[in-house]
Amino acid sequence: MLRFSGAGVSDVGLVRSDNEDSAFVGPYLALVADGVGGAAAGEVASATAAYAVSATVLARMGEEPEQLLLDGFEAARTSIRRGVQGDLARLGMATTLTAVVCDGHRAVLAHVGDSRAYVLRGGELTRLTTDHTYVQGLVSSGQLRAEDAARHPWRNVVLRSLDGDPVHEGVDLLPLPVSPGDRLLLCSDGLSDLVAEDAIGELLGVEDPHSAAAVLTRAALDAGGRDNITVVVLDVVDGPMVVGDGQLLGAVRDIANVVDPGAVRLAR
Repeated sequence: MLRFSGAGVSDVGLVRSDNEDSAFVGPYLALVADGVGGAAAGEVASATAAYAVSATVLARMGEEPEQLLLDGFEAARTSIRRGVQGDLARLGMATTLTAVVCDGHRAVLAHVGDSRAYVLRGGELTRLTTDHTYVQGLVSSGQLRAEDAARHPWRNVVLRSLDGDPVHEGVDLLPLPVSPGDRLLLCSDGLSDLVAEDAIGELLGVEDPHSAAAVLTRAALDAGGRDNITVVVLDVVDGPMVVGDGQLLGAVRDIANVVDPGAVRLAR
């Protein structure tokens, strides 16, 4: 049966005082969330989203991955909205969220914002997600060359994120035809903004997932570390089912950042 064997690192970086990233790494679920910069309580938004999706998926493993992800994202949105209603100082808080679920036979990716997912296969790196940013819109419409995107002054303007608005554009949902030997990378823009994709592909090839996550994080720090950096590296393996919930990283490790964890609805 297919599952993930992986590891992750979440680092505050060299400029920020707090880590507004959250992540989860497990054998059948992994995710990265990045509290959107400039909004209130980014660490609360990312931690709440990571907790809601993780709790939803882990409680219902064996169900369709697509439905688990959709329900998890909706639980996250509901919890974020509840957090704003309980404290208006959090008005505007939001987060990116990129998550992958494997049911033992196939994997599915859900994504909103500008955190990213990649796959390394046969030494070739392929980006799986599309950034929901103003600059990506310019690139997609042919108004900006891809090589100029990294220098655009509005490159970090996120147009779609996970917030408390009940009227939203939804999430990108993508089946992933993964095979044993593939390596997946989930990361916040603290990595992808500072380290070029060709360098990411080279460093991602380091032998074991933990070392790969560590050297990728080091590369972002060496490039200035101006944002929080979260890196999750997953090897796709074929083997027996394993027991274990997984590892929490970043802001979600502090339960005080999670809006009303007991209110997350685990059943459909």
